[in-house]
Amino acid sequence: MPSGILIIDKPRDWTSMDVCAKLRGVFHEKRVGHAGTLDPMATGVLPVFLGRATRAIQFAETGEKEYLAGLRLGLTTSTQDSSGEVLERRPAITDWERVHAALLPFHGEILQVPPMYSAIKIGGKKLYELARRGVEVERPPRAVTIYDLELLEELSPDGDFQLRVRCSKGTYIRTLCHDIGQALGCGGVMSSLIRTEACGFSLEQDALPLAEVVNASDPLSLLRPLDQLFRDRPALTVNAAGETRLRHGAGLTIKNVSDGTYRVYGPEGDFLLLGSVAAGSLSSIKNFFEV
Repeated sequence: MPSGILIIDKPRDWTSMDVCAKLRGVFHEKRVGHAGTLDPMATGVLPVFLGRATRAIQFAETGEKEYLAGLRLGLTTSTQDSSGEVLERRPAITDWERVHAALLPFHGEILQVPPMYSAIKIGGKKLYELARRGVEVERPPRAVTIYDLELLEELSPDGDFQLRVRCSKGTYIRTLCHDIGQALGCGGVMSSLIRTEACGFSLEQDALPLAEVVNASDPLSLLRPLDQLFRDRPALTVNAAGETRLRHGAGLTIKNVSDGTYRVYGPEGDFLLLGSVAAGSLSSIKNFFEV
């Protein structure tokens, strides 16, 4: 059964779940999931997990992400992006220095009010379902972190700029664009979005166009091994007896190994689990071997 990771360059106007549905058919595998939803208008890095690798999605969703975003000033919409209903138009701020200065308060930990057009649930209802019915509810602000925010260039003299954003899980880039526009007093929306990095995988070096996977003569050859997701953790190899104990859910006594989180392999090189070493004892955080 197929198991592994695909780094897809998501096509525009596809939902992240559309991509997963397509790949279920390609690989004839029901267990397909993604890490980090991209809006339909967005393109770029979408990590997709197949088979037993779906057990690792919870670890993939927590890392930093990087985006290139179009910021269009002078406009406010219902969705905080250029696809929504126009609520207000104002003269756009077009001075590069003023826009650059407006970004400074958005570095570091900030509070964001999630947009109504999002999949967050309040009272058991997804916000976008309420928004489509014309219902707006109060959303508590959430803390997110902007690690880097850079004004790259002016895309047009009419108030279109490009941003590079490196941020934490849960950051809404369209809300960031909206809030920058509010800070400037002219309104702002996200006009485009490309995710250039997620889970340590980059658009330029790692991502495959969806069409290339769909049309591949041997799509299984395109799967990345799951342990690549944890390549920033050190590797630890156990002997055959240790592998047997781990496969039966028992811990191991480990000598001369520093405390920390490890990729754990069997003697034949099989990736077994993500493990934790503490005080000379190895225990499993998450198992990835086939039962």
